Amino acid sequence: MASSLGTVFEWYDFYLYGSLAIFIAAKFFTVLGADGQPIFDEATRNIFALLAFAAGFLVRPFGALVFGRLGDLVGRKYTFLITIVIMGASTFIVGILPTAEQIGIAAPVILIVLRCLQGLALGGEYGGAATYVAEHAPHGRRGFYTSFIQITATGGLFLSLIVILSTQAITGTEGFREWGWRVPFLVSIVLLAISVWIRTQMEESPAFKKMKEEGTHSKAPLTEAFGQWKNAKVAILALFGLVAGQAVVWYTGQFYALFFLGSVLKVDSYTANILIAWGLLLGSGGFVFFGWLSDKIGRKPIILGGCLLAALTYFPLFKLMSAEANPALHAAHQNIPVVVQADPDNCSFQFNPTGTARFTNSCDTAKAALARLSVNYRVEDAPAGSAAVVQVGNTSISTTDANFVQALGTAVTAAGYPAASNPTVVKLAHPFDIFREQSGVLVLILAVLVIYVTMVYGPIAAALVELFPTRIRYTSMSLPYHIGNGWFGGLLPATSFAMIAQTGDVYYGLWYPVVIALATVVIGLFFVPETKDRDIFAEDMANRPSGKPNPLRARS
Repeated sequence: MASSLGTVFEWYDFYLYGSLAIFIAAKFFTVLGADGQPIFDEATRNIFALLAFAAGFLVRPFGALVFGRLGDLVGRKYTFLITIVIMGASTFIVGILPTAEQIGIAAPVILIVLRCLQGLALGGEYGGAATYVAEHAPHGRRGFYTSFIQITATGGLFLSLIVILSTQAITGTEGFREWGWRVPFLVSIVLLAISVWIRTQMEESPAFKKMKEEGTHSKAPLTEAFGQWKNAKVAILALFGLVAGQAVVWYTGQFYALFFLGSVLKVDSYTANILIAWGLLLGSGGFVFFGWLSDKIGRKPIILGGCLLAALTYFPLFKLMSAEANPALHAAHQNIPVVVQADPDNCSFQFNPTGTARFTNSCDTAKAALARLSVNYRVEDAPAGSAAVVQVGNTSISTTDANFVQALGTAVTAAGYPAASNPTVVKLAHPFDIFREQSGVLVLILAVLVIYVTMVYGPIAAALVELFPTRIRYTSMSLPYHIGNGWFGGLLPATSFAMIAQTGDVYYGLWYPVVIALATVVIGLFFVPETKDRDIFAEDMANRPSGKPNPLRARS
């Protein structure tokens, strides 16, 4: 409970930035001067956006290396005590940090540094907590015990949503935009104090303590974990045969579902967040259930089974979500043909995870505009060098026309595509307004997506812990976990949107998680060993000086 509670607070800190990014950008990156123009030029804003993205996702594996090494050298307890202090302090400082309007370029620079510290700390937190709990857990129950760690990411997201929505309700829209966004960051100081107090009461992992006393701990964890093929091979198989699929299923069920509701189906932010929160609430018990079940039947059947179920059912589930959340838009997708006629050499793959790229070719302009309007379309080749033309019913709109975007919006609406505020879109009046057919079905769909998340995520900590020996366990399990979740998972929304814009099919982005999940099923099935019955202290006993008893085996 002590490990899990601290990790919940750390995920809470991490999610705040993502949830409040639009408010933070307005205060630190895109601030307008007295003349109404941005005080930073476009290149500078792009650098800030790139660094903020890197800190959130790309930095995490480096945190896994830094703190994983520290955890295998110094100990589990003190390492993840350091990570919680770094995370909590960085989050609190964001809450009191002056804006760019007040202190100029120093504000975004300090913000990026704090964000990098958060990414590094999160990279070290998960491996420490999972290793610590697993090394305390009795043999045969590691899946159950470590499953509580798995709840923490969802718990942190849920807690951050509650605090943000509550603050918005109290401060009002304008107050939240001006100063209320700081409140969730400031609240983190209370969570930090509780976490630090809890973690100072904890004892070091008995496995690490004994190994340290006997001098059998690794002197160079990074070299041993990734410089020796026998260990590096296991980390690579763990990444592609377990974690990659787990990551895309996790991000699809929690983050892409939110993106799809808001950006594709045009559900308002409040309703989308409440629906996701209910789905999390109903499905989150699966973490512990599937962790417990993995102690009985194995880690692989549940993790790979969750990947397979997700891959087979994502398309029908998201199409049902579309039909329920915005029936008029769903009908338009089926019945209103839209064609983009463009020179194929003029079209780019609009992958833009940082929001800094500019796609200005006429084909790109047309595709991006249609994707933002959530219009389904197909592409036909046009003569080389010609400007792209969008055919909506009997109306043609050229990208060379003045006010192209406005004209396109008018044309698709006239053809039968609904306005964003059409009355068929699901809208909740309050958090408990879910006992209607439309909202109730959506909550159930989201709960099913969360259950897939719990299947792949509930047993993953136990599976990773059991793959590696104690002397390099913290380092070895942290890196594949954070590459999988930080890169494969973190890039999912941007990749999926680019796939939608490329093809004109609002469901095409689902192929990204489907293909990776299926690849994980194949690799995991044939190359990753089942570990539920593995004695995680066996290698420690082999490396122990002769003549000494093995207290860990006796304790188990």
